[in-house]
Amino acid sequence: MQGPLSSLKVLDFSTLLPGPFASLLLADMGAEVLRVESPSRMDLVRVLPPHDGGVSASHAYLNRNKRCIALDLKQAEAVEMVKQLVAEYDIVLEQFRPGVMDKLGVGYEALKAINPRLIYVSITGYGQSGPYKDRAGHDINYLALAGIASYTGRRETGPLPLGIQAADIAGGSLHGVIGLLAAVIQRQATGLGQQVDISMTDCAFSLHGMAGAGYLAAGVEPAMENQALNGGSFYDYYRTRDGRWFSVGSLEPQFMQQFCAAIGRPELAARGLSQKPEDQQALKREIEIEFEKRDFAEWSQVFAGLDACVEPMLNLSEAVEHPQIKARGLVTEVPRAGSGPQAQIACPIKFSSALPAPRHIGATLGAHTSEVLIELGYNAEQIAQLKAAKVVA
Repeated sequence: MQGPLSSLKVLDFSTLLPGPFASLLLADMGAEVLRVESPSRMDLVRVLPPHDGGVSASHAYLNRNKRCIALDLKQAEAVEMVKQLVAEYDIVLEQFRPGVMDKLGVGYEALKAINPRLIYVSITGYGQSGPYKDRAGHDINYLALAGIASYTGRRETGPLPLGIQAADIAGGSLHGVIGLLAAVIQRQATGLGQQVDISMTDCAFSLHGMAGAGYLAAGVEPAMENQALNGGSFYDYYRTRDGRWFSVGSLEPQFMQQFCAAIGRPELAARGLSQKPEDQQALKREIEIEFEKRDFAEWSQVFAGLDACVEPMLNLSEAVEHPQIKARGLVTEVPRAGSGPQAQIACPIKFSSALPAPRHIGATLGAHTSEVLIELGYNAEQIAQLKAAKVVA
């Protein structure tokens, strides 16, 4: 079975999380992804714990369905191989700081001259322009500079480090895939490729879906616990008697009425409509008191049959076993050499024509080097010489 992106061939020079998560989505949807890694500068995800059978679980997941070659791009022969590959792999994904790929001889202009149809996606912290373009950063920095952290947290304790990498994935990975596919569609009409400049800070900034609109158009500055959806209203998490938590999102009147009746306080429903901060804080205290009267299991039974936008906060181990997650097939078994399959998060995008089954976990460094070089026309003797010279591994 071929996926919807089976016509795409991608050279992936990225490491860590943003680029590999983007190319994981592409590979899951059928694109042929070939990772190009350095034989001497290891992708740190390869050694990131925890490990399963000696392999990083994160690496095995992020790089499934991808082939891998190891090239020393500081050697001219390796650069020549990339130029040969670009004739066929006409999409490049890279995550270096601006100018690094140019110095290596495989920047956009150099490769575009070989293949004008080339689509060249660059994912960086701050983009290809601006005073911060050469500055180092991580997910937490991008969220801070984009203003998101300023109203994510509690007034008393400050901003929260998120459990997921929102700027890396929602910013870099997902926008990278969107930009790449948009460029593919335009190439179908024009025959020409282009460079796609993805800044994780830019894309995180664009995620101010409501608060950003409110500030720019109406001058309302978001802050911690002053918005309806960030703890400034009863829309929040509530602790049970045994220290577990429930999410309450009963914003609409019909849901609020069901919720308040379920906790034995139907008279509170009318107060959910109040816009005054002091009224909302008083309402939250009333709800907190009610939640602390019962254990998590009791509240789970109360709300299981109600359609009131109230759900338990699950641990990851519980989420994996939740009937909705299981019904949607969000955990899959991925083949791996030498042992049984590994459980991984499945591609979350559903197609009526279905997707091909996962082929393999993330490959070892240089696992497909010889195979790819043979496809380029190199013979066994030439490959042995290149390996001896440490051009490839």
